[in-house]
Amino acid sequence: MSQNAKNHTRSKLAAIMPTRRDIHFDLAAERIGDWNKGSVHLSQFMNTLSIFFPVGERFFIDSVRYYRDRITDPELKKAVTAFIGQEAMHGREHEQYNQLTFARTPVSAKVETFVYHLLEGAKKRLPPSMRLSGTIALEHFTALMADSLLNEPRMLEGAEPHYARIWNWHALEETEHKAVAYDVWDAVMGRGAKAYFNRASGMVIATTIFWSIMIPAYLMVLRQEGQLGNVKGWRFLMRNLFTEIPFFPRLARSYLDYFRPDFHPWDHDNRQFLKHIDTYLNELPQAA
Repeated sequence: MSQNAKNHTRSKLAAIMPTRRDIHFDLAAERIGDWNKGSVHLSQFMNTLSIFFPVGERFFIDSVRYYRDRITDPELKKAVTAFIGQEAMHGREHEQYNQLTFARTPVSAKVETFVYHLLEGAKKRLPPSMRLSGTIALEHFTALMADSLLNEPRMLEGAEPHYARIWNWHALEETEHKAVAYDVWDAVMGRGAKAYFNRASGMVIATTIFWSIMIPAYLMVLRQEGQLGNVKGWRFLMRNLFTEIPFFPRLARSYLDYFRPDFHPWDHDNRQFLKHIDTYLNELPQAA
């Protein structure tokens, strides 16, 4: 594909406009620990991921909103408003979800408090450009996990329906707005060597920090569940994340693409999942 053709395709895809949807989920508290296939290991892995969402999404909102007044493209400005609206809804619903997790495994609440203070410290100490760099890095990683979830329906096969719906909803909307923060970065930082270095280093730092918190947090949750030594549970988790269902292995190439100087999130064209997004989401209970 020529560079002009590639830029045209990118421009067309980047024009996908997110939509703020006000949706509520009726999650069964008694299923919080084993909602996915009856597995504590798999369910609590995804529950631990959820702990990061509300505080992380508030950080993303603040990082992107800081630059909103510098954006001159009216369509991108509109997309930023929609991005903020979607992230606010994700935060609200995952806050309610997380309360169920905290009630079952109180150590989870301590993890959220730690992440909150870490991000508050980042807001005070890091320049806005590095906060935005971290945001686009984590937005890319979140979009990759969303894509893997949508491409692997077996991940939620047999899951409690309400929990499956909240994860599918989140994955679809993360896909819908996956380029917005990145396009803000391009608009305000450009594509020079300095911008590339800050973008690439932001991904390395964000990935390192995220997994250095996520893995110990998950182990603490399993310890509180009394499941650390459950070999059968660990084998089930590995089959669902790495072997029979290659949820994480399929992320590798797309993750590394981020380090290409000419990378754009819509280079990974998975808009086919968005064709029926409203049909799917309209089946969910809407807020009054």
